[in-house]
Amino acid sequence: MNFTLKVWRQNDRDSKGHIEEYPAENIPIEASFLEMLDIVNEKIICDGGSPIHFDHDCREGICGMCSLTINGIPHGKENGTTTCQLHMRHFDDGDTIWIEPFRAGAFPVVRDLVVDRSAFDRVIAAGGYVSVRTGAAPDANAIPITKEDADHAFDSATCIGCGACVAACKNSSAMLFVSAKVSHLNHLPQGAPEKDRRALNMVQAMDEAGFGNCSNHYECEAVCPKSIKADNIAKLNRDYAAAAVRKALA
Repeated sequence: MNFTLKVWRQNDRDSKGHIEEYPAENIPIEASFLEMLDIVNEKIICDGGSPIHFDHDCREGICGMCSLTINGIPHGKENGTTTCQLHMRHFDDGDTIWIEPFRAGAFPVVRDLVVDRSAFDRVIAAGGYVSVRTGAAPDANAIPITKEDADHAFDSATCIGCGACVAACKNSSAMLFVSAKVSHLNHLPQGAPEKDRRALNMVQAMDEAGFGNCSNHYECEAVCPKSIKADNIAKLNRDYAAAAVRKALA
C-alpha cells in the first residue's frame, strides 16, 4: 500500500510549526499506524533527514502514549481504538493522511507530534488516590459494594489518560478524564473518606492547568479509545456541588 503523509513538524514549543509531505511506500496491509511511521522514519534517516518524533510505549492500547490526531480525529476514525491499534487496512491505497499532535493549550507541543501531558499528572496528584490501608486483595464476594457500583468503578477505571477527549473538545475540556478518575474512586468504599476533597481538589487542579469547560457536545465520548461515558461528567458535577455545599456549611 502507498500513502501520502502530511505531517506536522515543529522543533520545540516556541518554534513555528509547519506541515511537511512524505511518501509512505510499500506499506504492508497488516502494519499498524505506528509501524507505518517506523517504516517512513527509516527511509527519512537513510536519506539523511530528521525522523518524525511521536510518542509510544506499549503499542498494545494500554498506556495512552500514542496521541496522534489522524485526519482531524484523535486516534483516527475507528471507534474504541488507540493509534497504536489502528491498522493500515482501514485506509485506502493512495490515501492522503494528515497527522498532527493533540491540540490544546494545556498540552504544549514538545516536538513534532509529541505533546506535554503533565497537566494530567498534576490533576491526578491533586486527588486521584486513596490514603486508607487496603491490605491484601479480599475475596470478591466479601467486598461491601454493590455490583452496580463495582461495574461503574471498573468502567471508569479503564480510562488510560491519553488526552483524546481534550483534543476533540472545542473548549479543550478535561471533564471526561477528571470525571472518570473521580467516579472510579468515589464509587468504592475505599474512596469514601476523601470523596469530597477529591472532587474539589481535582476540579481545581483541572482549572488551574488551563483546561476549558464542558459544553455537552460529547466529542470526548465519541473519540475515547476506551469508550468512557459522558455520564461520568454528570456524576462529577453532582459530587462537586455536594462537596462544595458541605464545605461551605462546615
